[in-house]
Amino acid sequence: MSATPFQLVCAALFALAIGHTFATKYFEQLAHRQPRHAGLWHLLGEVEVVFGFWALVLALAMAGMQGFDAAVQYVDTRNYTEPLFVFVVMVIAATRPVLQTAGAMVQVLSSALPIRGSLGYFSVVMVLVPLLGSFITEPAAMTLAALILGQRFFARGLSSPLKYATLGVLLVNVSIGGTLTSFAAPPVLMVASAWGWDTAFMAATFGWKAALAVVLNAMGVALWFRKELMSLPLLPPAKDHTPVPLNLVLVHLLFLAGVVVFAHHPAVFMGLFLFFLGIAHAYERHQDRLILKEGLLVAFFLAGLVVLGGQQQWWLQPILMRMSSDVVFVGAMALTAVTDNAALTYLGSLVQGLSSSFQYALVAGAVTGGGLTIIANAPNPAGIAILREHFEGGAVNPGGLLAAALLPTLVAALAFRFL
Repeated sequence: MSATPFQLVCAALFALAIGHTFATKYFEQLAHRQPRHAGLWHLLGEVEVVFGFWALVLALAMAGMQGFDAAVQYVDTRNYTEPLFVFVVMVIAATRPVLQTAGAMVQVLSSALPIRGSLGYFSVVMVLVPLLGSFITEPAAMTLAALILGQRFFARGLSSPLKYATLGVLLVNVSIGGTLTSFAAPPVLMVASAWGWDTAFMAATFGWKAALAVVLNAMGVALWFRKELMSLPLLPPAKDHTPVPLNLVLVHLLFLAGVVVFAHHPAVFMGLFLFFLGIAHAYERHQDRLILKEGLLVAFFLAGLVVLGGQQQWWLQPILMRMSSDVVFVGAMALTAVTDNAALTYLGSLVQGLSSSFQYALVAGAVTGGGLTIIANAPNPAGIAILREHFEGGAVNPGGLLAAALLPTLVAALAFRFL
């Protein structure tokens, strides 16, 4: 691979950004040691800020090496649909009417299980909500699951091993749980049109394997920590002073459905979102605080990844295309850990004449590795942004997350590779 000096700079900045995600605790420590600049160090210690910060550095480097107009044109021509969509769907999915609906579904299903109490409730959340991502999209499923788990379990003083194990399984299950359809998982969406993959194909080729792996992962973590989970009394449904009327619940669900249907048309779903904000403001008594700050931080993270990732094709694509169909499954899993899995499958969709076995291995590997790091799958920052306050120091340790995700990733890999 021959590279220009600017491409080498871009690769170096991308590597620094990845390293920065593992060093956020260091910046928090600097904030305590240097209180004069504590605000700056706290900012750099926010994992959602990392890729946005390094995207700014890349833009400045581009302006210096290729000219101001080239930098502006590059940033202006990136596709920011996914960051905008994740922001909108996070805010709507986290509203009280939607959460109450999801909680009621989980309550009904858990009461039908032979496993009672918190253990049964936990198991249903870890299975149902990730699979629901195939229909309401993965970012919405991640938001719902993280909020339910945060309120029902993480806020009640779970042990650190259970927190990390739950987060690792959640990220893996959401990544593979969106493969029952052709429109909900970003890495699938990137290739579905180009390769002619419809929902029937996805369900028959990927979906049932993913569903089995989701169930095995959820049951595995539930049974391993069954004593701790069974010791938690099941919380009763929240008693709100002002119950949400059914018609307002339906309006919220319609807004969520509209955003999902028009997920690739930002002018439409942003317009729907503005209407939604008006409704939410008009009926404030039926709302909790909208997670606008959290959603914007996640969108900033993903937008930074779009800007940085757009300059990595020169080394990513040759590595990917040199692999055989037998090797690309493992290669895609490994590369997904250091770049967004949708970016990998998008690169594959640009190549003509790929065999069906290569196509399957590429997508299966990309979704399988989607829980290994915060940047591996677009919904991951949303889940971590919601749950991180429950971890020590208010941050998720990247090494701990990687370790926790290895076993559920292996389960998913075995399901996709040998079934």
